[in-house]
Amino acid sequence: MSDNKQEIQYFLFSQYFSDGMRITLEIILPAIILAQFGKLNLGLLMSTGALCVCLTDSPGPVEHKRNAMWYCLLFIFLMSLLTGFVNNNIYGMGLLILFSSFFFTMFSVFGTRAAALGTAALLVIVLRMDKVAPPMEVLFDSLLVLAGGLWYLLFALLFFKIYPYRPAQRLLGANLHEAAKFLRIKSALYDVTSNVTEEYRKLVAQQVVVNEKQDELRELLYKNRELIKDPTDTGKLLVVTFADVIDLYENIMATWYDYGLLRQRFGHTNILSDLSIVIQNLADEIDRIGLAIQSNNNYTKHYQLIPMLEALKIRIDAMEDPNNSNLVLKKILVNLRNLGDRTDELMNYFKAGAAAKRDLREDSDYSKFVSHQVISSSLFISNLSLQSSVFRHSLRMMITCLVGFIIAKLLPQAHHGYWILLTIIVILKPGFSLTRQRNYERLVGTIGGGIIGLLIIFYVHDRDALFGLIIFFMLGTYTFIRINYIVTVIFTTPYVLILFSLLGMGSIGVAEERLLDTGIASLLAFIGSYILFPHWESVQLESYMVKVLQANKNYLQQLAAYFSGQIHSQLEYKLVRKELYVSTANLSAAFQRMLSEPKSKQRSSQEIYEFVVLNHVLSSNIASLTASLTNKQQGMYAKEALQPVKKSITILQESLLQLDTSLPKDEFMAAGTNSLAANGAIDKQLTEQLNFINKVSGDIGKITQKIATKM
Repeated sequence: MSDNKQEIQYFLFSQYFSDGMRITLEIILPAIILAQFGKLNLGLLMSTGALCVCLTDSPGPVEHKRNAMWYCLLFIFLMSLLTGFVNNNIYGMGLLILFSSFFFTMFSVFGTRAAALGTAALLVIVLRMDKVAPPMEVLFDSLLVLAGGLWYLLFALLFFKIYPYRPAQRLLGANLHEAAKFLRIKSALYDVTSNVTEEYRKLVAQQVVVNEKQDELRELLYKNRELIKDPTDTGKLLVVTFADVIDLYENIMATWYDYGLLRQRFGHTNILSDLSIVIQNLADEIDRIGLAIQSNNNYTKHYQLIPMLEALKIRIDAMEDPNNSNLVLKKILVNLRNLGDRTDELMNYFKAGAAAKRDLREDSDYSKFVSHQVISSSLFISNLSLQSSVFRHSLRMMITCLVGFIIAKLLPQAHHGYWILLTIIVILKPGFSLTRQRNYERLVGTIGGGIIGLLIIFYVHDRDALFGLIIFFMLGTYTFIRINYIVTVIFTTPYVLILFSLLGMGSIGVAEERLLDTGIASLLAFIGSYILFPHWESVQLESYMVKVLQANKNYLQQLAAYFSGQIHSQLEYKLVRKELYVSTANLSAAFQRMLSEPKSKQRSSQEIYEFVVLNHVLSSNIASLTASLTNKQQGMYAKEALQPVKKSITILQESLLQLDTSLPKDEFMAAGTNSLAANGAIDKQLTEQLNFINKVSGDIGKITQKIATKM
């Protein structure tokens, strides 16, 4: 199967495409139905309500979606009413925008779904601000907006009821798809023709994507009791398969080596290229399994790993050289066999009754793997300080929107000035780098989409064909809205231009207005993000680095506890592992954002990149060692095994104190170390692994010291 064909299939069976079709249908149906009775304007009002509510319909448990949509209905109705009552007075409207833009942006303290609710409330204000009407008409119009939102909510809940498992299946398939991409990048590290540094940068970026997908599915599964308690075992199968996916990813992470040294020692033998092919084949197998799960089809295993490994083992055994040990190549084969076993476990998803053989944890255990957002007035009030990034962003949004409103009112009366505010709300983000990226995407998308829209209007004159194109562009808009913003804008702009043309409101003039308003809003957002209480990633990186060090320290403590003979808790280990993945991905994402900020605002970029790499190498080697010990009986190890681990923990603790002096100066002591045999024997491979972990920890300590002196 070609990569392009598989990517297309993944897209067509994705949750994004499914949601795009559903959302398009829910938004456009009220307008279509009422247009048949000559009431298109009323239909557009209902579609406005549906559009606002759809913003809160982001991936997650149905209960959270439902609650958010109910609250959204309340807010859009109230804000539609309030806007209609004050928009005949420029000062009243200005005050409404001033306070609403601040208040609803502050909703971000309650999480991303609440932030979307705040955006929906601002959206209805902006879309209703230009229509001045008598009080009874304002009430009627607001009720239509409410009815449209209620229609969307009921249709969405019905869809979720009919297809309760499809979102989880699609997201599970997407998790495997991204894990396969991660493994393919790793395969390139064995290719002697590739650039190790460049491939590693790709690896760090892909790790962020993998973590995002895992978090989405973890939230969907572990906060949905109906899936866990599902009497048909379908929900249970999804939960246990996700656990297998996380274990698979750990095995992928564990396969880390000094690739420069590998190439130097074995590059001339072609063995590394053959290993790269084997890893690519494994990635393809994982990808095909993911597609089968996502498309809800059966799957038969394609790739047989063992014959390839046996052929490689014969070649490696024949390479015995006292001056060039091939032990590392044998270790790679072992890791690949383990990875193959993990891949085979995924096939249980397609076997009848497989879920019944697996035990689920208690609900309280699953709840530990997900965050729980507290909705309280005290949290809102506690963030009313310049120390809060949400508060600073809310002030920035308030000032920028007010300036945008003033500029809009200074433009000609016939101008659609609300586009300026709409664009500001969409592209102004908490961080400068994200705002700049949205600025670029909005401008390029508007220009590209405007050209497409005008060409269609000039050459297509059949109203039915134009209406069909509107549906097509709407489908593209709501499909890509959570994937690629620039593509979303390219689809949105023709859809708006064609709609205005059909309504007899012109086309070229509308395109010029849209481009002008986008330019004004982009400039305001850029200036606002740069000078109004700016949020620079370099300032935030220190906290991310502390979390990564703490997570790696906790990971090492799990290893030390294992060596010292303590009772090993799989639940605690997996919680520590999850926290490590999350903190590492967060640091990588923040570092990438910092690189897109002005050079004058960046600090220690080379040292921080080295810090990111070293911590990834450390966690990979801890995972590798842990995986090799899994099948061995836990017992008391020699001091020689425990001492390097304790030393590494001490180094990480010292590094933590260099970055954050407020942390407690605790010293880790593994229980049971006093009873260890003084002269216990450990094998050579274990010694090498422990010494390497200790060396990497030492390198982390050195680079942390460099970073701390510059901060």
